[in-house]
Amino acid sequence: MVLFLRFVSYSFAFLPQATMAVRNVLVTGCSSGIGLALAVRLARDELKRFRVFATMRNLEKSEALKEQAGPALDKMLEIKELDVTSEDSIRRCVNSIPQRRVDVLVNNAGFGLIGPVESQSMASIQNLFDTNFFGLVRLIQEIFPDMKRRKRGHIVVMSSVLGLQGLLFNDIYSASKFAVEGFCESLALQALKFGIRISLIEPGPVLSEFERKLYEEAASMDLSGVDKETLDIFHNFYLAYSKEVFTALGQTPEEVAEHVLKVITSENPPLRYQTNSFYTPITTLKHADPSGNLPLNAFHQMIFQHDRLFKASLSLLKMLQWRKRRDMD
Repeated sequence: MVLFLRFVSYSFAFLPQATMAVRNVLVTGCSSGIGLALAVRLARDELKRFRVFATMRNLEKSEALKEQAGPALDKMLEIKELDVTSEDSIRRCVNSIPQRRVDVLVNNAGFGLIGPVESQSMASIQNLFDTNFFGLVRLIQEIFPDMKRRKRGHIVVMSSVLGLQGLLFNDIYSASKFAVEGFCESLALQALKFGIRISLIEPGPVLSEFERKLYEEAASMDLSGVDKETLDIFHNFYLAYSKEVFTALGQTPEEVAEHVLKVITSENPPLRYQTNSFYTPITTLKHADPSGNLPLNAFHQMIFQHDRLFKASLSLLKMLQWRKRRDMD
């Protein structure tokens, strides 16, 4: 009898992991980039902790996701249509999930916009905010009440270091991410009361379809109304060096997905999480001087007065990034 009880006790020691409740994770923007990489990473989790509802606006762009999901498709990953700019689309998607139970919402859908502010139409600016900011608000309005009733949930929002620190010719995109940061920081106070956590993921440059689209749009942008000096800065400095910045500091979508997984599985997930340690000193400058002059003057001098130092810094960062990846391999 004693041996039997020991056997039962020993067997039950393994049950928590084996019978751990599978969490429903709704991820938006999964046709490419970070959304695709994260959906696949969660669905192919060795411990099978997640049931992934990978969503996108256009299901015709789901082939890459299906291919990478492999055997997890239709078992741990289900592809659904969801357009964050449509309340009806969001509601239909959430209603199609059993008991409307979304344990983890990952708001990833979004796009960028670069260039001189005077060259950008109000329609394109409103379109960006409709996805990057109002899309998040629509999702929260649909899912947050259910989480509050269940007294649990985790909202993970793909923000950016540009939601903390503005960058040359990223005025509108940065503004949308600042809005996301302020919204989530305010909502986090209420959410915590209901046992819900909110996490802002803040990557730097990511080598993905997102980047390629940005440069394609910049190449066809109408700049006829922009003064010559601004054009020179945009073409000969920003566009020339931003590609080098992506090369020197850029992460792959898979690298960012690993960081997001760490946040999702954390017992005490942070409000803010930067995926790229190279950017921590840059964002820290802002907190070092409440007037804002320190980072503003530092960036102005680096870009317009000490461009040789800027180039040398990029070369050093490239070497450090190469060594880091070599060591990881």
